[in-house]
Order: sequence, then C-alpha cells, then structure tokens
Amino acid sequence: MSNVPPRWSADEMRQGAEAATRIFRRTRIEEPLEDYLDQFDRWMGAAEELLEMTVDLTDTLTEAANFLTDDDLFYVFRYLPGPPVSEDDLKTLVDASIAKTFLRQDADLREEVVQLIMASLDRRRFPWVAEGREPTEAERATATIATAAMLSMQRVATNRRSTGKQRQEEYVAVTLKGENPDVPFPSPFREVGPRDIRTIMDAPAPGEFCGESEVVGRKADIVVRLWDNRLMPIECKVSNSALNSLKRVKNDAAVKAVTWLREMGPAHIVPAAVLSGVYDPSMLMGAQDAGLTIFWAHDLAPLLEWIEGTRQ
Repeated sequence: MSNVPPRWSADEMRQGAEAATRIFRRTRIEEPLEDYLDQFDRWMGAAEELLEMTVDLTDTLTEAANFLTDDDLFYVFRYLPGPPVSEDDLKTLVDASIAKTFLRQDADLREEVVQLIMASLDRRRFPWVAEGREPTEAERATATIATAAMLSMQRVATNRRSTGKQRQEEYVAVTLKGENPDVPFPSPFREVGPRDIRTIMDAPAPGEFCGESEVVGRKADIVVRLWDNRLMPIECKVSNSALNSLKRVKNDAAVKAVTWLREMGPAHIVPAAVLSGVYDPSMLMGAQDAGLTIFWAHDLAPLLEWIEGTRQ
C-alpha cells in the first residue's frame, strides 16, 4: 500500500499518553462543581417527594402506580436498597418489562417490583422501616441527603463518560469539515448521513464522512472515505484510568479493528481510534500491533496530514 497509516514507536506512544494524561488531570481539576450541585438539588427534591408520597416508605403499595411511572421517582426508588438495583437487573428479577405502560396497567407487576426493592432496603439509611416506627427528623434528613448524594455521584460520572465521548466525536467531525480554527485542514471533508455499510459500495464517497454507522455489523463512531477509496472507521474513546482503557481500546476498538480487517481486508479499510484521557502505553502498542491506527484528540494534525496524503 503506497500510503500506510502511521505506526508509533513505544517512545512516541508513551509521550502521547503522558500528554493526554496531563490534559485529563487539568480538566478534572478545573471541572466545575455546578454539575454535581445541580444534580444534588434535583435528587434531593425527588427523594423528599418519594418519602412524603409513601409516608416515609411505610405505604409504598398505595402510591406505587404514581412513583413507578415517574422517571425521577422510580430512579430514586431503585436507589433505596444497598446497593442500588439497576434497571436491567430489575427486569431480570421480575422477568417482565418494566415500561411505564405495563406498570401503570398491571397491579401485580407493581406489587412484585415494590416487594423486591423493599426486601433489600438499606437498613442503615432507613432504620425506621424495619423497626416499624416513624422516623425522627434527623433520620429523615440523613436518609434523603445520603440518597441524593448517591444518585448525584452516579449521574455526574455517567454524564462525564457520555458527554466526553460526545464532545470528542463532535470535535473530530468539526475538524474534518475544516471548521476547527486550531487544527486547519486544507481539504475539508463533507459530512453525509449515517448508513449501514456492508460493502465499500455502501460507504460515503471519497472526501466524505458520516456519523455513527454500522460497518460490516460493528458500529463505528465516525466513518471516513479516504481519497484513495479506502474506508477509515474511527472510534472515539475517553478513558479515566489505565484499567478503564483496557475496556475502551483492547476489548472494544481493537476487537472491532480485527473484525473489520478480516471482513474487508487491509487494502480496503484502515481502522482507527482517536483517544483522550488516561491510557497504558504498552496496551496501546498491542492494539496497534492488532491493526488499530491510533491518534490523539489533543493532536489531530497527524490524522489530517495522513488523510491528505491518501490523495497520492
């Protein structure tokens, strides 16, 4: 192949990973507290409403149709046990759909859900329920604050993951379109609609890219059609630890790269990943050896230079 994708040395990979880690640390330190405080106020209010509606959890069945069909109240209810019960686990335990329509219409289903949650109620947060008495003001306040804190931390962590990945995808797309003033691109690509790509003929035209699409059965965050007709599916990954990076890259992006190369062949596809956050350089070298081309979100110039080189 006349224009092979870049392959980084161990030292270059280490330097890229160190730079990404420094940026990640600075971002986390500067991250505003407002998100957590906003989440806390929201879930504090929902926890107080649920306790009031259910008479401090002593009458959960009477109001089950109301709080199980309210998104926020049902979310709080699943956080009453210790540890909380996920939505997927709850579906498995009741062996039925817990969609609002079914919960609203099926009294037996509501009773089963309520009994499952209440059977594993956190007795440290809600001691009065097991003891069959009314809570003190201090107990009620402690329970609502603790529940709101649990929910807020979980939502902030979830938002960090989803928002970070979404921002990275948008950043790559803006850069490809030549709209990033910090990373000029002499030959901007045109964005087209997502599609199911089973063969190279289903892909965007050379000089075009699309958002999340399936490439021979595996989803890619961004799919670029290079000037030389090859396909470059890009995975955008954000990791908050070296251990987490194992899941993001080795067990996901690298596995997809192997699948794509096997299904379409190295002459037709160049699997790539744009990374930010914390990564183990040695693990990245293994992913690179498996056929994954790696770029860093903090330095997209090599990506654009290589894409421009595919004109040859």
